[in-house]
Amino acid sequence: MRRAGIPTGVHLLCEREGRVLLLRRAGTGFFDGLYSLPGGHVEAGESVRQAAVREAQEEVGIEVGVEELEWVGVVHRLSDTNRIDFFVRARKWGGEARICEPDKSDGLAWFARDALPAAIVPYVREVLQAGRGPWIRESGW
Repeated sequence: MRRAGIPTGVHLLCEREGRVLLLRRAGTGFFDGLYSLPGGHVEAGESVRQAAVREAQEEVGIEVGVEELEWVGVVHRLSDTNRIDFFVRARKWGGEARICEPDKSDGLAWFARDALPAAIVPYVREVLQAGRGPWIRESGW
C-alpha cells in the first residue's frame, strides 16, 4: 500500500534580551499578514537542523552552525494537510537579522513572549507560550 508522506517543516527561535524574532508573511498564500518564526520545509537529503541553518540564511541572513541549535519541540498539526513541524533554538548566530526574501515577508521585529502581536500564526503562538521545552504538541485536531 502506498502511503502519502507528511510535509516536514522547521522553525527557528532566535532570542535576545528576552525577545523573539518574528517575520510577517506576505505573498505566499499561506498565513499572509501573520507573524511567524523564520523557517520552511525540510528538503530532500537534509536533516531538520541543516534545514534550519539554510532557512536562517535564506530568510533573515544570519549564520547559524548546526552545533548551535538545540531542540525545543515538535508539533503534529492538521492544516491544509497532515504536517509535522520541528522547532529549534539558536544558542548563538552571526550577522544582523534582515528581510532577505521580500516576496515572502514584509515585516521583521523582535517581540517579548508576553507581548506577541495579535496577528501571529496560531500554532506559533501556542509554541511560544508553551515554554522552553522540550515538548511535543498536537494542534488543529
